[in-house]
Amino acid sequence: MEGGSSRPLLCRFTSLLLLLQLPMWGSAEEFLVIGPTDPIVAVLGGDTTLPCFLFPAMSAENMELRWFRSKFSEAVFIYQNQQEQKEEQMPQYAGRVLLVRDFLTQGQAAVRIDKVQVSDDGLYTCFFKKGGSYEEATLVVKVAGVGSAPQVHIEGPEEDGVRVVCMASGWFPKPVQWRDLSGEKFLAFSEAHAQDADGLFHVEASLVVRDSSVGNVTCSILNPILGQEKTKAIFIPEPFFPQASPWKPAFAMSLTVLGLLILGAGYFLKKEHSAKVQAQQEQEFLRLFKEEDRLTKQEALKTRDELQAELDWRKKVYQAAWRRAQLYADWRKEQFQICSVTLNPRSAHPNLSISQEKTSVTWKDICEKQNDDRCSVLGLKGISSGRCYWEVEIRYEDKSEWAVGVCREDVDRNDWFRECPDKGFWVVGWFEEGYCACTTPQTWLSLRQAPCRMGIFLDYDGGDISFYNMTDGSHIFSFSEASFSGTLFPYFMFKSGDISLTICSMVGGPKGLPVPFNKAPSTLNEPVSPSGEGLSSASGGDGVLPGPESPLLPQGSKAVPP
Repeated sequence: MEGGSSRPLLCRFTSLLLLLQLPMWGSAEEFLVIGPTDPIVAVLGGDTTLPCFLFPAMSAENMELRWFRSKFSEAVFIYQNQQEQKEEQMPQYAGRVLLVRDFLTQGQAAVRIDKVQVSDDGLYTCFFKKGGSYEEATLVVKVAGVGSAPQVHIEGPEEDGVRVVCMASGWFPKPVQWRDLSGEKFLAFSEAHAQDADGLFHVEASLVVRDSSVGNVTCSILNPILGQEKTKAIFIPEPFFPQASPWKPAFAMSLTVLGLLILGAGYFLKKEHSAKVQAQQEQEFLRLFKEEDRLTKQEALKTRDELQAELDWRKKVYQAAWRRAQLYADWRKEQFQICSVTLNPRSAHPNLSISQEKTSVTWKDICEKQNDDRCSVLGLKGISSGRCYWEVEIRYEDKSEWAVGVCREDVDRNDWFRECPDKGFWVVGWFEEGYCACTTPQTWLSLRQAPCRMGIFLDYDGGDISFYNMTDGSHIFSFSEASFSGTLFPYFMFKSGDISLTICSMVGGPKGLPVPFNKAPSTLNEPVSPSGEGLSSASGGDGVLPGPESPLLPQGSKAVPP
């Protein structure tokens, strides 16, 4: 694809954007980023263009634009403050990427990559940011290269045929196929390939032709992306095939006579053996009858054991559900261990002040408390297994923005970043519009009482982290069925306002415990709250205790707490 084709490629989606402009769009700060749905084919050594579009149409001249690979830091091109930024650009794209500015004022932006390489193949993301709003779209680039024509030669006879070898180099990707004179494909052939320093394939495919009447065979190298094919045919003379040995007809006649003799002997042996076979069949019938009777009894015993096991399981589940509903506080202390959390000053943002005991964090007196960046600090010790919990005392004024929770060790907390499970954050906090769980999309919470003390319960092995208001014992939110990997660290974030976060001392156990909130098993509904209160977020739910008619127990049994 040549660089001159960028203008038609940018205009290709103009009609689509016009159709998508509906009158009931949101505020001027809201927008979408749209990229091509089909893969972009890039010819090796040529140019290719990666376009993205804003909806609704608006000028992108004053926006931050970024094209990157699998990670945000793997920058292909960065446009910021109306000029190109080269500090974060990946070395392999230096001097090869140019911004197409023709339609920036119309919300259409693209970058052109010159001298396409094999390493340019893969997934790209274009990122548009305006103020506090940002969106992104993905693009797929398929690199294709056509190499040399195949070279075919005969190596010589092998087994009962002739080996033919086909070689070609400079291709990407590497399909090879053989065909005979009628166009039929040979399915059985061996292939070896290697990649050079530029990532191009050298292919060597060999075929053993056993049919002397084939005549011509053709080696075909096809690039499926571009649809380009190069072929080479070779004629195999019949004398190249191994000749039949003169002893083969005599050997075949000998085998025929021997077969007749064996059949005659078998006829006489069969009559003698028939009586023995009949007696054996009668014995086998009797044995099968006894075996069937034994299996029937065994199946009956197995069914009885399965019913007994199911009854025992139902009883255990019922007892566990009753115990969690009536004795949840004691169960909570047994299942979760107190985690002694201290702050790691080395992980703290320069605007944050850590107390001498390393248990409290506030703004520094010299810093501005209204900041667009997130200022955060991590706990000193990581968590990679087990169940533990800690409590945080929160003091803040109105319009303050903060968050607490956990994050992975390898998350990026520099400059601008986004908190969500996909990025390695599981946090809850107060933002401009109220209490929020940082999910994708965000989950806004309605709490019956503002939490002055928040409990964080982490079940690493179970993939669950739950937040509780320790002031009134109510449940706030749970990240259930989370996929944790690596080491997790306690996470504390300030954004704006007058705030202080203090890790509570857990000597002697917690002052209060949360109302129970557990996931129900896949085969039954467990009670989650003895009183049906305290659950106000989207992750909560009311439950009732199982009665005597519960399916957990057989009919006629009475539910008795353990």
